[in-house]
Amino acid sequence: MNKYVKYGLVGVAVIGILAATVYFLKQNSTPTQLYETETLERKDIVNKVIVTGKVIPEDEINIKPQISGIIDKIYLEEGVEVRAGDLIAVIKVVPNEQSLNQAAGRVRNAELALNNAKIEYDRNKALFDKGVIASQDFNTQQLTYNQAQQELKNARADYQIIRRGSAGGSTSANTNIRATVSGTILEIPVEEGDQVIQSNNFNDGTTIATIADMTKMIFEGEVDEAEVGKLHVGMPLDINLGALEESTFGAKLKFIAPKGVEEEGAVQFKIEGDLEVSDDAYVRAGYSANASIVLEEKKDVLSMKEALLQFDKETEAPYVEIEVGENEFERKDIELGVSDGIDVEVVSGLEEGSKIKVWNKLEKKDESED
Repeated sequence: MNKYVKYGLVGVAVIGILAATVYFLKQNSTPTQLYETETLERKDIVNKVIVTGKVIPEDEINIKPQISGIIDKIYLEEGVEVRAGDLIAVIKVVPNEQSLNQAAGRVRNAELALNNAKIEYDRNKALFDKGVIASQDFNTQQLTYNQAQQELKNARADYQIIRRGSAGGSTSANTNIRATVSGTILEIPVEEGDQVIQSNNFNDGTTIATIADMTKMIFEGEVDEAEVGKLHVGMPLDINLGALEESTFGAKLKFIAPKGVEEEGAVQFKIEGDLEVSDDAYVRAGYSANASIVLEEKKDVLSMKEALLQFDKETEAPYVEIEVGENEFERKDIELGVSDGIDVEVVSGLEEGSKIKVWNKLEKKDESED
């Protein structure tokens, strides 16, 4: 009896081993992963670069005083339209003590010179009338006398300019600051009572007002060195303003800086484009803006997702795997064209309708793990 039981247990064990072997063989023959595919299709691909910047007037003119003093009165406000010659502000002149003393000394010297020239002139005129001296000698003395008169006149005028701000010697002691161009006053950075400095060879002077023509606006931005080589003057730009989200403005690229500036480890090149502003839109100076520049565009071309690309480890040549059977794939080397960062043109190597293996699909994070 024990003998039969022993053989029976051995038989059961053998059958169990065979069953387990068959089970594992079936498991190994079943694919561990079923890959999804995406179909090669035709699309429009636009390769463009987005440039951040701002909108500013093409020309901004700074109005500066020609004499130092104190702002006595400001007649206009920021945002006002002005014409060339309009009065903006009035300056009360505060003369420099040293310059005033020097001018007064020049006047006194000119008076002394004139008195001496007059004495000589009167003496020579009397001699000339008697025929004692020649006409040439008298004319020379007369010229000296006339020059002394003119020098005194000039010295007195300079003294009045330093003391009162005008050669006419106005009792109000003011000088007028007027607009030199027509446009809009963007900024008046001074207030009544502020001291201002004249513009000269050693000092830019105090800005009384900034004026610009708001009908001539430009986009100013910076492009990375990786993209600047693809740009050329005359390219169209689409400008979107942060303050006017629903409006898009056209522009033409008119300037690309010949020299880049390094900012945070990257070289940036300044670009400018003439903004086309419609009459029904009011664009303020300094609006932040984004410019879209189309570098390359292809219509109705075979395309695929860039994420589906694989690259040969040795040659780094691009390839994909296409479906040839149920969960069976074959490698295909391909040639690529223009890309927009998401989709890429397939120039050759695949036919329309090919099913491409999704080999690197990312799984969604399980929220229960948080």
